[in-house]
Amino acid sequence: MNESANVRARERNVIHDVHERRPPPSLARHVVCTWIQAVSPRSTAFTHRKAPNGSVEIVCVPGSMPRVLGPQTGPVEHALAPGTTILGVRLRPEAASSVLGMPAPRLRDLAVDADELWGDRAHALQELVGSASSERQAASHLERAVAERLAGAPAPDPVVAQAVLPLMSGRRADVASLASTLCISERQLRRRFESAIGLTPKTLHRILRFQRFLALAWIRAQPSTQVAQLAVEAGYADQAHLSREAARLEGRSPRNFLSESELRCGCGHDHSASYAPLLRHRV
Repeated sequence: MNESANVRARERNVIHDVHERRPPPSLARHVVCTWIQAVSPRSTAFTHRKAPNGSVEIVCVPGSMPRVLGPQTGPVEHALAPGTTILGVRLRPEAASSVLGMPAPRLRDLAVDADELWGDRAHALQELVGSASSERQAASHLERAVAERLAGAPAPDPVVAQAVLPLMSGRRADVASLASTLCISERQLRRRFESAIGLTPKTLHRILRFQRFLALAWIRAQPSTQVAQLAVEAGYADQAHLSREAARLEGRSPRNFLSESELRCGCGHDHSASYAPLLRHRV
């Protein structure tokens, strides 16, 4: 059996599920979704590679200390053993500094234990998640922890929140015109983005455009056979442009990781909460 066949065989033995849910109305201004990823005890171990999404996430394996995943600029890999469950809360990009209580750039491309940031409250959250009677209850504990962090915290920067919306469309980022529309300078827009999100407007645009590509692929049957069309619909100049960005943000060619996804789950995982906002915007 050649290496390609070995890879296909391993992927067919990966059994895992991803489910997202929208946040409660009280958190909708700050949270994209809450997600649960569960690897079946009958599955083989596998490495999960995750492209950046422009957001800060609070992630927890029940029984372990929650971790804060800062805004990423490249792919992150996690080795997941059979029987592993991971859950997390994904913040809206502009809400990062409000929830963290610190400038988001300090955590760019980092993952830190929550107790390094929040002390005893992180230990209390660890105990709550570990003692939860179900995965959904554990996820609710994470949501409540975010709500507690927001009590008395400043609201997200309204200019940044307004600027993020057009970046979801996939159109070529024109920071000059975006700044002009918001009646501020390019320099000020960049400064406010970096403070609130930890990323520049152009970097966030690149990440959201790639997430839009993933969202469009998610609603297609056999997306690995439609890469060129998906590239244009997502806002790329052509398939070569997409391939260059995929190498930077996902670490592989689009056809490669889409084929892997089809083998694992036929794109049947539930990403509706995080992908829906991207699918509402048309190029």
